[in-house]
Amino acid sequence: MRLRFHCQNRIGILRDIVAHFADYGLNVARGEVGGEHGNAIYLYVPNLLNAQLATLKPELEAVPGVFGVRRVSLMPSERRHLELDALLSSLTDPVMSIDMEGHLVAANRAASQLLGVRVDEVPGLSLDRYLPDLDLPELIRRNNARVNGLRIHLRESTFLADIAPLHRENHDDVASLAGAVVTLHSVDRIGERIYQVQRQEFRGFEAMFSASPRLSALIHEARRMAPLDAPLLITGETGTGKEVLARACHLASHRGQAPFMALNCAGLPESMAETELFGYAPGAFDGARPEGKLGLLELTAGGTIFLDEVGEMSPRLQGKLLRFLQDGGFRRVGSDEETYLDVRVICATQQDLLSLSQSGEFRQDLYHRLNVLSLAVPALRECLDGMEPLARHFIDRASRQIGCRLPELSSAALARMANYHWPGNVRQLENVLFQAVSLCETGTIEPSHLRLPDAGAPVGLAGLELDGKLSDIVAEVERRVLSALYPQHPSSRQLAKRLGVSHTTIANKLNRYGIGQSHSDQ
Repeated sequence: MRLRFHCQNRIGILRDIVAHFADYGLNVARGEVGGEHGNAIYLYVPNLLNAQLATLKPELEAVPGVFGVRRVSLMPSERRHLELDALLSSLTDPVMSIDMEGHLVAANRAASQLLGVRVDEVPGLSLDRYLPDLDLPELIRRNNARVNGLRIHLRESTFLADIAPLHRENHDDVASLAGAVVTLHSVDRIGERIYQVQRQEFRGFEAMFSASPRLSALIHEARRMAPLDAPLLITGETGTGKEVLARACHLASHRGQAPFMALNCAGLPESMAETELFGYAPGAFDGARPEGKLGLLELTAGGTIFLDEVGEMSPRLQGKLLRFLQDGGFRRVGSDEETYLDVRVICATQQDLLSLSQSGEFRQDLYHRLNVLSLAVPALRECLDGMEPLARHFIDRASRQIGCRLPELSSAALARMANYHWPGNVRQLENVLFQAVSLCETGTIEPSHLRLPDAGAPVGLAGLELDGKLSDIVAEVERRVLSALYPQHPSSRQLAKRLGVSHTTIANKLNRYGIGQSHSDQ
């Protein structure tokens, strides 16, 4: 059991506290001093039982200078270890720490896999075993400054190494050198890394394309909602850029410099989704880490958590998320300690959460908590008036990544794209144009370069009979649109507002096609 003592910083207080455990024959395995002014003592007492704590607590709180005693799930050093472990594990590049004798001190999982050992086998390994022709400690002493892009050969692979020296205390002379942190970048992936950096630059509102009036209106709404510290629900089909919009809202808020974490709720088993989001306590279940695990919520403290496909969340997780939205508190899996955090929640879904909540498949109270602010991202086929500048942007980006000359976009290719229904939306457009740039050898992208699958007819023309006069075809399309939208906007006034026309026009058309008459009779 781990205990936190809120206490006065005085000589001998730790001795006075520990003496009570000794009287009960309990061993204190570890102790730490914390708090801003050393006003907290943490003790790890492995064999302490709840009943014993209930008896001991009044005695401990009677010790002069002790103001309160409570259980905690982690010691401060354990929390720092977990945070560092989570940070290192999230890095795909090998990262290792070495001392000035050329021995490895620690490494992340990517580095241990490269070295061919387990993470717990890393400490003490000699670098000479892997880099016999390079004396890294001597290089660190000679430069006593950061080294970037050092080409090294390790286990039959070539890397560019970034070496950051570590100094004891605040000195920066050679005598205070304690070692270095080495980050390895694969030469084969340098181009990919540059492209990923470029992609990260395109994540604010300034970089979002608004050539289409629909997108301009969306970005205008999002800019107004971004600074508001309330839950935000983003709806839209797959590939429309819901996460891009969520990141832009995060960056435009007062939390912009704090972490942004994302979790896709679709396809994750309930237990895995729960531990990823909320973390778990030490020894929470068989196979759990002995020190426990921090969840994404704790790693996002002060920032924004993005929950994609929230409609796929299990009922149990819906309940935990609802409680967090209500009071900011939750419990890690296997823990009875309450944790309170300040995190903004942004959710996204391609499902109709209102219908799911009405049918009992999604909690109504959670839906209303999430739907405080809402944004609906239009499908690409609804923004075809902004197709050309968006396409040229993706062509420019693809040509930079591939390293080829910027090709032109023929009018025939543009027309082909404008007449396609884009089931995969913006994501599909980017992938199609990347492939087109790689296939183009003539300097101009033609329709033959666009690999557009014909599977899946445009929704508006599915099963539509095209024989007859234009007025009859248009009337059938009009009837289908009104029939599809009326259940979501079940009155002529709501539907008129949705479609941007007058109430009288919609009322007449509903009457003409016999739509909604059963509702109006009720």
